[in-house]
Amino acid sequence: MTRRPGFLVYGLLTAFIIGSTAPLYWSLLVGSHTKDVVTRDVPPLLPGGHFFDNAQRVFETVEFWKALGNSLLVSTVCATSVVFFCTLAGYAFAKLRFRGSAPLMIFVVATLAVPTQLGVIPLFIQMAKLGWTGHLWAIMVPMLVTAFGVFFMRQYLVDAIPDELIEAARVDGCSMIRTFWNVAVPAARPAAAILWLFTFMTVWTDFFWPMIALPATNPTVQIALQQLQSGYYVDYSLVLAGAVLSTIPLLVLFVLTGRQLVAGIMQGAVKG
Repeated sequence: MTRRPGFLVYGLLTAFIIGSTAPLYWSLLVGSHTKDVVTRDVPPLLPGGHFFDNAQRVFETVEFWKALGNSLLVSTVCATSVVFFCTLAGYAFAKLRFRGSAPLMIFVVATLAVPTQLGVIPLFIQMAKLGWTGHLWAIMVPMLVTAFGVFFMRQYLVDAIPDELIEAARVDGCSMIRTFWNVAVPAARPAAAILWLFTFMTVWTDFFWPMIALPATNPTVQIALQQLQSGYYVDYSLVLAGAVLSTIPLLVLFVLTGRQLVAGIMQGAVKG
């Protein structure tokens, strides 16, 4: 435990960091040059001075501000809803005893094996009957709760909350909801933070279902990026400048919440 990491560990970490940041750096590199940068024999290694010009063209070509607002609204609502409902369901499966809990949990996990593409047609038909096609409700409502979130929170809460603590709360006169709020929610904060960030990122980068459910006049960020490359000729400096712009909110979110997220994980590990 007291031995410092060796050269191999630092080498692997450096290679992992370079491999992880290379796509983003390449997007910034191409997005900060003119459109002829991809045709050069030797690509540049340093960013150019045309990023803000390309960013301005992104906002002039598509409704990028509206797309950012739509993605921010949908991702925030879905992530918050998933954390709330999945924590409720995970607590019920982990600590409450009721008939059929094991088969229901198996059914929830089994739904993870069903490809998303299989449910697109009936989901679209249902959204059309409700009159939600073309509106943000069509992509928010199906993501208000996820099977992965229920399974994730259930697995975490099984060991994070001792049964004796729940029994003590009931002896003190706490109702079921108050026990959940005062006992389960504080214990679930580290896992809930991870689930919130994971769901936010998943919804933000989702392309398949929004492409089907939303029109071009009411896009999310990923649909707006797809609109930038429509036609016979693709302006890669324009497209990758838009890709960098769509990544900035995620980077800001991780910078603002990264320290609190790590602190919450360590706090949960110490309590466990």
